[in-house]
Amino acid sequence: KDFPLKKVSVEDANDFMEVRKKNAPKIAAAVASCIASPSVLIFLAGLSEAQIGNISEGVAASVGLVCLLGFVAAAVFTFISCGMQTKRFEFLENECFETAYGVEGLAKEKLKNYEGTFTRGIAVGVVLCIVAAIPLLVAACTSFVSLLLILVACGVYMIIRVGMIKGSYDILLQEGDYTISEKKLKKKSDAFSGAYWCIATAIYLGWSFWTMRWDFTWIIWPVAGVLFAAASGIFRAVMQNEKKK
Repeated sequence: KDFPLKKVSVEDANDFMEVRKKNAPKIAAAVASCIASPSVLIFLAGLSEAQIGNISEGVAASVGLVCLLGFVAAAVFTFISCGMQTKRFEFLENECFETAYGVEGLAKEKLKNYEGTFTRGIAVGVVLCIVAAIPLLVAACTSFVSLLLILVACGVYMIIRVGMIKGSYDILLQEGDYTISEKKLKKKSDAFSGAYWCIATAIYLGWSFWTMRWDFTWIIWPVAGVLFAAASGIFRAVMQNEKKK
């Protein structure tokens, strides 16, 4: 038996868009913090290796790990806090719904006005991620890896910030990644994504603590990111083929 779809009023839509707009920079900053978290450790390790500033390897590792865990802890707090604020709107991303008169027009108008900002934000973010490799290529030094991470973090911040705001309009319009068919597929892929990143994190932490080569083990994240894109594509293709059978 089909249950009646939830109806989203203009007030609900405005509340949702406002919360997403407010939380977008916070979530983006939290993700950026996770990416940049090893930067202090890598920078201090480089100084210690080059014998600059009389920093011992033990001090570099201790201070760096404290900063790393501090960044990650702050990011986790932000994720949980923002998640609690948007919990009542979760059904918009995962379920089908109806919109009251005026909601669709409101979302389309805001989307049209935001397209320019979204395009510029994505462009800046992508460029920052690309040029992040320049410092490492110019000077093949361990300490410059920290600059690479910071530039990537800034690029990701821009991409996530504008992406979340635009996403709020797509969600209300049930377009893009939030069509009815995509929502059904997302329910199946969420379990895969969660398991994948849990395994990647476990490998990163296990390898890092085992070897204490935090200045090198960060390479897991770009590799995991590329592999995730490939694995997700294969997973989605398999799910879509099964649906057609």
